Amino acid sequence: MEGGLKDDPRLFLSIAGDGAVTLLCHRAEMGQGIRTSWAMVVADELEADLARVTVRQAPGDEARFGNQNTDGSRSMRQHFEPLRRIGAAARRMLEQEAAARWGVATDAVRADNHEVVHPASGRRLGFGALAQGAAARAVPGREALRFKAPEQFRYIGRDKVALVDNRDITTGKAVYGIDARVEGMAFAVVARPPVLGGKVRRFDAAATLKVPGVLKIVPIDAPSIPSAFQPLGGIAVVAENTFAAIKGRSLLQIEWDDGPNGTYDSAEYRRTLEAASAKPGKVVRDEGDAHAALAGAAKRVEASYYLPHLAQAPMEPPTATARVTADACEIWCSVQAPEAIRIDLSKRFGIPRDTVTVHTLLLGGGFGRKSKPDFATEAALLSRAMDGRAVKLVFTREDDIRHSFFHTVSVERLEAGLDPAGKPVAWLHRTAAPSITSLFMPDPKQEGAFELGMGVVDLPFAIPNVRAENPQAAAHTRIGWFRSVSNIPHAFAVQSFVAELAAAAGRDPKDYLLELIGPDRLAHGDRWAEVWNYGEDPKLHPFDTGRLRRVIERAAGEAGWGRTLPAGHGLGIAAHRSFVSYAAVVVEAAVGADGALTIPRVDIAFDCGPVINPDRVRSQLEGAVIQGIGLATVGEISFKNGRTEQTNFDGYELMRIDAAPAAIHTHLIESRYDRPLGGVGEPGLPPVAPALTNAIFAASGKRIRALPIRDQLAKA
Repeated sequence: MEGGLKDDPRLFLSIAGDGAVTLLCHRAEMGQGIRTSWAMVVADELEADLARVTVRQAPGDEARFGNQNTDGSRSMRQHFEPLRRIGAAARRMLEQEAAARWGVATDAVRADNHEVVHPASGRRLGFGALAQGAAARAVPGREALRFKAPEQFRYIGRDKVALVDNRDITTGKAVYGIDARVEGMAFAVVARPPVLGGKVRRFDAAATLKVPGVLKIVPIDAPSIPSAFQPLGGIAVVAENTFAAIKGRSLLQIEWDDGPNGTYDSAEYRRTLEAASAKPGKVVRDEGDAHAALAGAAKRVEASYYLPHLAQAPMEPPTATARVTADACEIWCSVQAPEAIRIDLSKRFGIPRDTVTVHTLLLGGGFGRKSKPDFATEAALLSRAMDGRAVKLVFTREDDIRHSFFHTVSVERLEAGLDPAGKPVAWLHRTAAPSITSLFMPDPKQEGAFELGMGVVDLPFAIPNVRAENPQAAAHTRIGWFRSVSNIPHAFAVQSFVAELAAAAGRDPKDYLLELIGPDRLAHGDRWAEVWNYGEDPKLHPFDTGRLRRVIERAAGEAGWGRTLPAGHGLGIAAHRSFVSYAAVVVEAAVGADGALTIPRVDIAFDCGPVINPDRVRSQLEGAVIQGIGLATVGEISFKNGRTEQTNFDGYELMRIDAAPAAIHTHLIESRYDRPLGGVGEPGLPPVAPALTNAIFAASGKRIRALPIRDQLAKA
């Protein structure tokens, strides 16, 4: 089956003579289960047996498949309806073929569990017997398609659907980027500038070339402007094996010119951001007169919150294998954005884009790091330097942490004025953080509209006087996408501050949060600035405060909000809307007499609209809780003399098993299938940290305003 329409079943589906169905998935699988979820949707509308559906990864080819970037929690929410159309159209074509063979009307037959049946006569034909004839038929127009009613779904919305690639993954047959093998390939590592914008002054490779197995030393030019997804430059060591390459790199004698960012210091930069946030900045939302209301308030509360840089640190570091000839390039790698590789290499090598082939392999995690294909470009450059011999470029863990596209550092300053009853009459939020847009243009020093639409300008509270400002903040390292992006610092600050206001007013934090949200209403995107919907019209996805209220009430109810707790225990709550989904988290924290933190329980309530694959939604939420707590307690990338101070997991820590919550309870709020889908992979993360720190305050009276927590609870 071949075709060109983005929802043409002949492009995405094939049915063999034995009835085996193969589905092409053009979004990357990095643990979120998207290949299984896509198969569930198509199998349901096709009326196929899911056990007979195999999923194959599509190569990078935007012209054929459309946008392939796996980011923004878009893989299901933007493809649910097209996938349904693919399945329903293929089912209709099979029914048409069967009806023609039997000489009956198409509406007299129906697909049923991998067969087409004629109920009146009892005749049946399997999909395999019909496939060739069905493929030759015209694809029905959308108006001719008949979709299943939700009560007819066999897979969509059902629990305990096995992952389509689970056996291969658990038995080691699955191929990740690091597993790629090409005949005759060499191996390479790169010594990159330790500071963004740095360059090689001079180097001596004499000792490196004496290492058995080392084949060649290849200088890689630093870009004139360190931007976008370009390699940083440096010196590559190509060898017959990774051991020789890494050993050879360790013997390189390199003198670096650190460039303009050689003085970057995290502690000093934090003070810079704090000073910027204490002064007026660019106004990005202004309703009423916040300054006058603050001046006349019965009580004034203010607080400043700090969040450091973070690294994505996927368990599989970036790696790519490339084979470059005079007129073509082939890449095997774990990547979230294959088309970005094709665009870059076609320009670099002066070859047509369709001669660049990208084989997208399974990702051992991504979190945004593998959206930036600098590592694939390096592999291609080295293959060309090796006269077309295939080269596998490997990042060590140290390479990955030192040379990431880091999540932004941030200072969030908030002020509120309360009336005599403790109700806010004014709200002022200043957010200061380097922007992702600094990758793509001369550093604008201010957050983009999409970043501000992640919890700053789309504040959902019923407060009459609201002002949001964005002071300038320069970027001194590469700033990139990280799971949930700027929702992380904005949600931490806003939800922490709400709990502080509740304490100042002598109110219950959950009740106070609900009162701030106010009555159920829809807030449209045209009221504020652009809302982060990845090109979608914000008017189609208004902020529904009723949905936010319901997840808060559900999480609080399930957690037993208000129950009697042991001494040293406390409950904290936070909620946030992102990627068109709503999440609320309640954490029970216990702080011992020695300051030791344990987490007996976490409840997370989630509304993403219709739930397609409940098992995977729950898995994503559980993962968000684990990652969120890990980031809040120990996650930090800091810089000294322009260099990252962390180089491996001994410095950039991940949560250990003994620090994980004793129990995580997920609570899904499902919607009708005629409503838009929200994202799943990212929106569970933002409310985790503020729920945790609010719980710590309830347990110990200690207010955490800077992350990570680390030893802030330790007793002197």
